[in-house]
Amino acid sequence: MSYFSETSGGRLQLDKGAAFCGMLSNKLPPRHVPFTELIDGFDAQLRALYPAVTSGSLANAHGDWYEWLLALEGWNYHIAARTRLLPLQIPNVSQFDRARLYQPEPFAIIEQLRTKVKTSAAVSLVTSNPDFVLINARAIDLPPRFGEQIGHLTEESLALLDNAYRELIGRCGLEAIAGYASVKLSLRPDRRLQIAHEGSLTKAVHAHLQTKLKPGTPVDLKYYAVSTKLGDADRRALRTVATHSIASPDHEPEAAVDAVYEVNSLNEATEFFAAILR
Repeated sequence: MSYFSETSGGRLQLDKGAAFCGMLSNKLPPRHVPFTELIDGFDAQLRALYPAVTSGSLANAHGDWYEWLLALEGWNYHIAARTRLLPLQIPNVSQFDRARLYQPEPFAIIEQLRTKVKTSAAVSLVTSNPDFVLINARAIDLPPRFGEQIGHLTEESLALLDNAYRELIGRCGLEAIAGYASVKLSLRPDRRLQIAHEGSLTKAVHAHLQTKLKPGTPVDLKYYAVSTKLGDADRRALRTVATHSIASPDHEPEAAVDAVYEVNSLNEATEFFAAILR
């Protein structure tokens, strides 16, 4: 099976899903093998098969492969452990407005806030999307197939993971979205800033919704950061305050990012999901 197609410009284009399933022989990898080692092995296999493949083409697939590995473990762990929360992938902000997950009333409140920000200050209420949304499975009816574990890897099972969020568009109340996770194969200083900004602004919007919909009844929202390797500088940079929480003396300061996790194998992914999906 070919993992590449040729573009009109004569360049090789990698089919990331077919390569992922094919190089894993349609099975989940050994639970102890580091994801970084696994991805390095994918690169080596693809270079051997297609010597013309560029480093850029491979690097473009690494993030997707990492997210799929986490999504698979999170999906299966939720079903096996019957956890309250289910992690679902969401696309980047250019493809999907995550506010659309909300029911019409909270979505309208967010739209009103966006309009107010734009007209009053000539700025936009915009941030990049996190990679996962944490859905409270006890606050919303999920389709039956959301209760079926994935053991045999196919492009269809990856498509299920990629598109599961679509089933929840327009259906989530405030309690149905319990948190988010931003997932990066590796962290650079600019990515640290991106994650902190995502967490801070997401919590500010959530606090605005809570004021409008559930005054006096706190509805918690968590924000997590995940990478294969985290150093002290990464942890320090992500230990920052959510800016809205220091604007009022009546509000207790809270973290923009509640916790950071180093996840570089299926075993470590299990530990991560056991900690956040309770």
